[in-house]
Amino acid sequence: MNRHTLVEHLSQPPHHAPRPWWPPLRRALTGVFLVGVAALLAALARRIDWDEVLDVIAGYPAASILAAGVIAACSHAVYTGYDLVGRAWTSHRLPAWKVVAVAFVSNAFTLNLGTMVGGVGFRFRLYSRLGLSNAVISRVVGLSMATNWLGYLVIAGAVFAWGVIVPPPGWEIGATALRIVGALMLLAGTAYLVVCHRSKRREWTLRGHEISLPPLRLAAMQIALSCLNWALMAAIIFVLMQGRASYPTVLGVLLIGAVAGAAAHIPAGLGVLEAVFIALLVPPLKHSEVLGALIGYRAIYYLAPLVLGCGVYLWLEAMARRDTAR
Repeated sequence: MNRHTLVEHLSQPPHHAPRPWWPPLRRALTGVFLVGVAALLAALARRIDWDEVLDVIAGYPAASILAAGVIAACSHAVYTGYDLVGRAWTSHRLPAWKVVAVAFVSNAFTLNLGTMVGGVGFRFRLYSRLGLSNAVISRVVGLSMATNWLGYLVIAGAVFAWGVIVPPPGWEIGATALRIVGALMLLAGTAYLVVCHRSKRREWTLRGHEISLPPLRLAAMQIALSCLNWALMAAIIFVLMQGRASYPTVLGVLLIGAVAGAAAHIPAGLGVLEAVFIALLVPPLKHSEVLGALIGYRAIYYLAPLVLGCGVYLWLEAMARRDTAR
């Protein structure tokens, strides 16, 4: 076993036989969740003055749009650091600028089409075209996914434990329970750092996947990069909300919306993120103010990078064909 492995054989099936009742139950629960979200959105859509939403978007100052665009660019740049950490961990020799290009493309497609298309599919396609083995690609993909959610554990844990978000009446989880969940999340992120630093055993097999721990320096870098990226994503929405909600509140709502979107398996969390923001911020904010900010956020952070990512993808493919023809 290569000691530089974070997640070995990521694509191998688990050795344990899957429980036959779990896949249909998971599909049923997902279906119920999606129906609930769709019903909520349909009810909200009938009450929204869409002309007012368009007026909110049209009224954004150019400085705010520019600031949101700069923050979005910084966030995408930070995300490419996930794959640069993977490069250091696996010791592959692909030039850093190619790693950055692949990571940017995969993130742009992940945001719009989901993890399996962008985070996994595009990484395997491009990295293999650029000469990396499937084993190395699996480690980079595994590290990137772990990095994203490790940072989420820490920053969401801190925000929830702090009590920034107060769930509205009728939610299954109350304010106290949310703070407890936050404390547990923060504890889990801290435990990861401690284990990476102190554990004498560095490798495990978990449900058929072989996992090894990175050194503390790389583990701390994972969490720092991911926390910064989540913070920048929230800053985009905060800027577009024009001070109508505090930054900690926007960050907390985004974090809840992100995990809700991931649980729903909807590409880009489309509709889920909007439903969470409306449920938690309306009132005191207006529907038009919340939706205007989120539409602007999706245009700047999701769609614009996707257009650029398509161009970068075609360039990487052309470069790989040229190198193969030599």
